Parts: sequence; C-alpha cells; structure tokens
Amino acid sequence: MHDTGTTKDGARHDVAQVADQLLDVQFAANPLLPALLGVDSTRRGLGDISEADERRTAAATEDVLARAKAIDPDGLSTQDAVTRDVVIALATSHLDEAELKLAEFTITDLFVAPASGLLTSLPMLGVSDAASAEAYLDRLRAIPAYLDAALERHRAGVVSGRVGVAHLVNATIEHIDRHLAAPESDPLLRPQAPEDIAERFDRDRERILREAARPGFAAYRDGLASDIAPHGRPSDKPGLCWLPGGDASYATLARVHTTTDRTPDELHQTGLDLIAELAEEYADIGERVFGTRSQQDIFDRLRTDPTLRWSGADELLDTARTTIERAAAEAPRWFGTIPEQPWTVEPVPAAAAPGAPAAYYLMPSTDGSRPGTYFANTYEATERFRQTAEVIAFHEAIPGHHFQISLAQGLTEVPLLRRISHFTAYTEGWGLYTERLAHEMGLYSGDVPLLGMLSMDSMRAGRLVVDTGLHAKRWSRQQAIDYLRDNTPMAQVEIESEVDRYIAYPGQALSYMVGRLEILRLRSDAERRMGNAFDVKGFHDIVLGSGAVPLAVLEKLITDWADGEAQRGA
Repeated sequence: MHDTGTTKDGARHDVAQVADQLLDVQFAANPLLPALLGVDSTRRGLGDISEADERRTAAATEDVLARAKAIDPDGLSTQDAVTRDVVIALATSHLDEAELKLAEFTITDLFVAPASGLLTSLPMLGVSDAASAEAYLDRLRAIPAYLDAALERHRAGVVSGRVGVAHLVNATIEHIDRHLAAPESDPLLRPQAPEDIAERFDRDRERILREAARPGFAAYRDGLASDIAPHGRPSDKPGLCWLPGGDASYATLARVHTTTDRTPDELHQTGLDLIAELAEEYADIGERVFGTRSQQDIFDRLRTDPTLRWSGADELLDTARTTIERAAAEAPRWFGTIPEQPWTVEPVPAAAAPGAPAAYYLMPSTDGSRPGTYFANTYEATERFRQTAEVIAFHEAIPGHHFQISLAQGLTEVPLLRRISHFTAYTEGWGLYTERLAHEMGLYSGDVPLLGMLSMDSMRAGRLVVDTGLHAKRWSRQQAIDYLRDNTPMAQVEIESEVDRYIAYPGQALSYMVGRLEILRLRSDAERRMGNAFDVKGFHDIVLGSGAVPLAVLEKLITDWADGEAQRGA
C-alpha cells in the first residue's frame, strides 16, 4: 500500500460506505459474482436479466453515484481519493452500459452471453458445506427461469431491431447441442461436495439437471432456433453500426472499455500505425529464424511449419506450466511484492472449447478455495501454434493477470470493491505490458517464442483496426478475417474465433493496446522525472498497488510517486 495524507474519520467512513453500497448493488444484480470471488457462496439464484431489474439496478447505481460525487475530495488520503474515483468510474460505466440494452442482442457461444456464461461460471463455484451446496443446487433450479428471461430479452431485441448476428446465434445453438449430447461430461457436475454430504448432493444434483437444468437449456436452444436465428444479422453486417443508435452505442463502449475519450477513428489509426511499426522487428528476428526478412514469408512459415505445431494437448499444457514456473522464479527481481495465491493450468472445457479464445484466466477465490486458473484451449491442439505459448502464459498468469489480480485481492486496507473491481484498459493493458516485460526479464526461451510475442503484438494492434472496422466502419466479418490474415501470422482457426469475439463483445478488444501504451508512456515519463532514482520494482509496485483503476487515476498515482521519489533523491 502507498498512501499519503490522512482522511477525517467521517469522510473515510463515507468513502468506504459508498464503495460497499455499489458492491451490494452489483452482488444483488449478479449473485454469482460473490460466489465466484469466494466472498459469499451461500447467496442463491442467478440474478434477474429482465429489463425491469436492469432499471432497478440502474436506479440503485444512480443513487450510489450521487452519494460518491457529494463527497468532497479535498483532504482525502490518496487511497480514499482513489476509492471515490473508482466508485464514480464504475457506477458511470454500469449506467452507460445499461442504456445500451446489450442483453437483447448479445447471443454467442462466448462466455459473455447467457447460456455460455452459465456453462463457464457455474462449474467454477466451490461447494464447501451444506449451505453452499444448497445454494449451488438452487442455482441449477433457477436455470430455466433465467434462460427464459434471457430469451424474452432477445425477443424484445427482435422487435426493437437490436438483433444478434445469425452465425453467432447458430454457434450458441451448436454449443448447447454439444452440452446436451454429453450428459456424462456435463461441466455442471464439476463442483464436488464434502464427503459427509456428497451422496445426497450428487443425487439431488443429477435429478435437478435431468428435470430442470437440461430442459431449461433445451428450451432456450429451441427458442433461439425458432424465434431469434431467423432474424439475425448476416455476416456482412455484424457490427453495432448496423443497429439503431449503433454508432453512439459503440462510442460509449469504447469509452467504457478504454477509460479514455479516444474516438473510434483515432483508435483505428493507432492500430494501423502499430502494425506498420512491427515490420522491422519481424524482419530482424525472422532473418535469424527462417533466413528471410520478408514479412509474408515469415508469416507463411509460422503458419505452415509442421515443427511449430503441438503433438497434442498434453504437450501444450506442460509447456504452459513450465513457462509460468520460469516466470515465477524470476519475478522477485522485478517486483517488490509477490502474491501468495497459488495457480494452476487446466484445459478449456471441451463443450466450450470450439468457440473459446486460445487461453484465458480465472481469478483465485478470495477465500483460498480455488487457485488462479490459466485455461489453455486444447481444441484442435495440433492446429495451434507453438510459438505463442510462452507469451500467452506470461500475459494470462505470471507476471500478468495472476499477479495483478492476486495482489489486488491482498489489499485488505481498502474496501472490497477496490480489491475485485475490473477496468479493462488497466487489467488487459497490464497483461499486454507484461508480454514485452517478459522479454526485458529474459524469460523467452529463444527466437521462435519472440516471434510469438510479435504475433500477439500484431493481434492486439490488429484488434484496434478490426474492432473499429466492424463496429464503426461497416466492415463485414470476412473483411475482418482478411485483415488479420494479411497482417498477423495467426492461425485461421484463431482468426475466426477472434473476429467472432470482437463481434460479440464490442469495444473490449480496444482496451489491451490502449492500456499498454498508457503504462509504457507513464513508465517513460517516470524514468525521465526520476533519472537514476528510477526503480522498476517500485514502478511495478505502484502500478499494482492500488488494484484496478481508470487510466487517469493510474497516471496520478504514478506521477505523484515519481515526483515524490525524485524530490527525496534530490
């Protein structure tokens, strides 16, 4: 913790109170969240996805926002001022998103949609006692009503003209079909109860799955097929710009996800510029690895060289584990504070794998019952590229998301909201920053993994181009695929999965590069201000020492630290 000044007791109480109030609003709207975090696994239900509840949540959020703005920031300590800023930013973002009615048209096999979200999150819940066991069973009972409410939102979207993309609706149907076709490997069977209640829990769960949960998924699937898919947008009109008010909606999401006011046009051009700048690095490393400086030749070799494919899922997973272990061993030289939470590597669940990204990370539970989990996608493993394994592991685990999220959870001096809040530009910007930091740390095992690092840079720069192209410039799905094919060495299966992700989750993909560029700018500025007094450990501790924050708040934290250290060294 880094703090300056003190806060009067009344103001401190008010700041903590509004933070707790906003968290209560979030937990009420999404009772899965406290269970996933390990904060409270006994809350029942799945939340209410109806428009009426969305309005109730918005009204409660508006009340908290007004209370936070009424607190005078003058005289607050550094961390109390950060808490106030975080509450205001989060509440504003929630209200902005609520206006967009995303539930009407967010239909995809990615985890941001109703059915796939349940199949991703419910298996991650812990069952540690009778109360949490009953809460889990209650959630399974709630699946039919939850998905029925989701279907009603989608039907309202058809009426309003806010409709999903047809091929993503069909991908959702196919995901549910795979799930229902394999009851023996149902991910909802994953949570295991303690031995003293296991027999009854397992018996009740199987009955509820058979009588309620699976029929609920089947009814949702049939509703999608009959009422939603026929109205879906075609693949040549996948962006928000084709929906009523879509241009304004996308500008809102760009602001929410980047925590900046950069316009889609500015972000598009930044991506084009970054793609061009990567050419020289590709040429230098490609010449060493393949004997050519031609970017297209390098891309072709990366895509087609059989030695750059996995022999199977086990090799892919083993490499992820050894890469993270290597990073963990080196980390103390670069970070003053090392998180204590454990981590593990697991494959993406089979039913979700075809539509899932190459990898993703699930935070550890705050109660220690679940480690931070790095999910690697082993679907069609022999078609996936070896060269990106290390860079993805650094981003998702150590020193990326596992460090950032675990350290945030350990900030016990600040309200819980601060320890678990999420600002995409900060969290994903940090993850992307660590991909290059890992090179600085000497963690890459050779030139081939360095080409993987460049590949990920190309993808994140390409995201700026493609996400804005799809949602602001009326690109077709095929245009987006073609751009990534021409300007990144990604595999075709990953290109198509990525493009579908950008279509389904507008604006989120912008956050990665925007966040990294800002962290790099702030580091460069701190080095200039501090001169020889600059300490990279101190910089990283400041970046990670306050939890996730808007980029403007991060700038103030780093500037104040750099100025203070420079004055002490003068």
